Amino acid sequence: MELTPAELTVLGLVIERPQHGYDLEQVIEQRGIRQWTDIGFSSIYYLLTKLEQRGLLHVPEAPAAAKSRRIFHPTAEGRRVATQNALAFIAEARPHPQPLLVGVANLAMLTAQQYEQALRTRLAQLEARIAALQAARQAQGPLPGAAREVFSYSLSLMDAERQWLVSRVQVPHDQQN
Repeated sequence: MELTPAELTVLGLVIERPQHGYDLEQVIEQRGIRQWTDIGFSSIYYLLTKLEQRGLLHVPEAPAAAKSRRIFHPTAEGRRVATQNALAFIAEARPHPQPLLVGVANLAMLTAQQYEQALRTRLAQLEARIAALQAARQAQGPLPGAAREVFSYSLSLMDAERQWLVSRVQVPHDQQN
């Protein structure tokens, strides 16, 4: 059974620790998960319901209270499917859309000044994202190994992009981080 990145992320967080939707939202926000996957606040409960319907999550002794207080637990099948999908996501070098490359492929439409300004704008946004992600990482206590690896990989990718952007816009050395 193949999972989407959002499904695997939610399932993985529940495997890490059984929780309800609001708890998941807090973890997603604290760890900066939206920096690398598309999980909106409103989609958390949709994903939980979908995973429950597929037999990957269950709610033992479901309370009669509101859905938000239902604590989700992984099933054995959920753990198996999550493991299988996590291994595939790690091992397989899958292409992923890069809107930057679509824009760069259309440089003929832009002046050199427009291109440089767009790169400078992207660099400023990237610097802000890096700072936010570093702050999120440092604001938390000890993290599970998986979360540490996600922060490490994400920051490494952003740093590589920052280096590429700096080389293209020729930012004076004293402005580089």
